[in-house]
Amino acid sequence: MAIFMDRHDVSGNVTAEDVAQLHSQDLKVQHEFGCRGLTYWFDEKRKTAFCLIEAPDDKAIKNMHNHAHGQIPHWVIEVDTRIVESFLGRIEDPAKALNNDFNIINDPAFRTIMVITLNGFYLRKNELTLLNTSSGDISKSIAELIIDFKGRIVKHNEDSFLVSFASVSNAVLCASGVHSLLNAKLNESDNKNPYLKIGLSAGVPVTDKNSFFEETIKSAERMCYVERGQIIMSSEVKDLYKSENLNTFIEGEQIYFISPTDEKFLNLLMDFIEKSWRNTELKVDDFSKPLGISKSQLYRKMIDLTGKSPNSFLKEYRLSKALKLLTSHADNISEIAYETGFSSPSYFTKCFRKRFDFMPSDYLQTVEQ
Repeated sequence: MAIFMDRHDVSGNVTAEDVAQLHSQDLKVQHEFGCRGLTYWFDEKRKTAFCLIEAPDDKAIKNMHNHAHGQIPHWVIEVDTRIVESFLGRIEDPAKALNNDFNIINDPAFRTIMVITLNGFYLRKNELTLLNTSSGDISKSIAELIIDFKGRIVKHNEDSFLVSFASVSNAVLCASGVHSLLNAKLNESDNKNPYLKIGLSAGVPVTDKNSFFEETIKSAERMCYVERGQIIMSSEVKDLYKSENLNTFIEGEQIYFISPTDEKFLNLLMDFIEKSWRNTELKVDDFSKPLGISKSQLYRKMIDLTGKSPNSFLKEYRLSKALKLLTSHADNISEIAYETGFSSPSYFTKCFRKRFDFMPSDYLQTVEQ
C-alpha cells in the first residue's frame, strides 16, 4: 500500500468544523475502499485542505471521497511519510483540540521554504583541499540557528540546506541571521560574501506537479541564481512578512525581492536550461524562442538578473554539474566533459581550470584521498 496526499480547494464558506466532519465521514467508509486516513491539514485563510491517506491507488481515494461526501480532490500525488513529516511536522492527527465527536484541525500546510547554498565555500581557492574544522563548525552553527527559528531541516549536505518554516517571519529572520553569521565567521563585508545565496519562496505541498512542494522548492532553488543580494525572496514572502509585522520589513542591501515578472522569466529560463544543458550543440539563439524574447532582450535580461551573459550562465551551470560529478566519482573526466555538454575534454579542462584555479584531474585525486 502506498501513501498519498490529496488537495481540495474548498469554497469560501467552508470552516474547519466542516472539514473535520468531512474527514469523519471518510473514516467511516474508508475500509470499503481499502484506504486508511492518517491525518489532514486545513488552511481557513486560503481555503485549502490536504488529506494524507494510505491507499492502493489514487482512484481508491477519489472513490472513497466521492462515496463519503462527494468532495473529490483536485490533485493527488504519492508521497513518502518521512518527507511529509520533515516538511509539515506530523503524519498523524494531533491531539483532539475540542471535546467533540470529531477532531477539528485548523492547521495550514502552507510553508515558507528556504534554500541555502554555499557555492564554492568548501573549496579553498588555489588549494587542493577541503575545509575541515571550520566548515563543520559553520554547518553546525547554521543548523543550530535554523532550529532556534523553529525551522525544520529537510535536507542538508556539505554545501546546501533545504528548510521548511511554518512562520514566514521566522524564515526571513533566520535568513538574515545566517547571512550575519557567515559574514562574521569569514570576515566578509555586508553584501560581498562570495559564497552565500539564500532563496525564500512560499507555497503548498500539492499542486499540478508530481512531487511534494515541487513548485516552491524549485522557486527557492532558482532564486539562488539571482545576482543581486545574498537573500532573494519572492514578493509573496515579503507581503506575508509585512502582514505579520505591522507592515514593516527588515532592511539591508543583502536582501533582494524578485518581482513576479522576473520570477516567471527565471523559471522559464531554468526550465529550458535543465532540459537542454547537456546538448553540446546548444546555442544562445536556442534560448530566445522558448522564452519568447529576442536575443538582445535575453542578453539584457540575463545580465540584469543573473549578472551573466547566456553563454557564461550556461557554462557556469555545466561546470557546477561537473564539479558534483567529480566529487561523487560518477565517471572519468572525459565522460564527465561530454555528459555536461562540453564539446571536448580539453575545452572542459580549460574552462574548469579558469573557474576553479586547478585542473579537474588534480581535484579528482584530492577527493579520492
